[in-house]
Amino acid sequence: MGTVQEIQVPDIGDFKGVDVIEVLVSPGDKVAAEDPLITLESDKASMEIPAPTAGVVKEIKIKVGDKVSEGDLVLLLETAEAGE
Repeated sequence: MGTVQEIQVPDIGDFKGVDVIEVLVSPGDKVAAEDPLITLESDKASMEIPAPTAGVVKEIKIKVGDKVSEGDLVLLLETAEAGE
């Protein structure tokens, strides 16, 4: 059993209430570090939010159409313990 890590919206600049336009993973998906998890779209650009570490998606806390800001919870990621 690994550790469950809360993945939050990282520093995305001075944007608040940015639209979630894509959720690129599903519960049970294995992701590698830097794999894109979600796509956000501001007035000026769209940006993918990557996984900070490898793991398995346990639970998604947002959906397409939600508005998010820095620090909002995106999903729960179970990361492998060292040696697994």
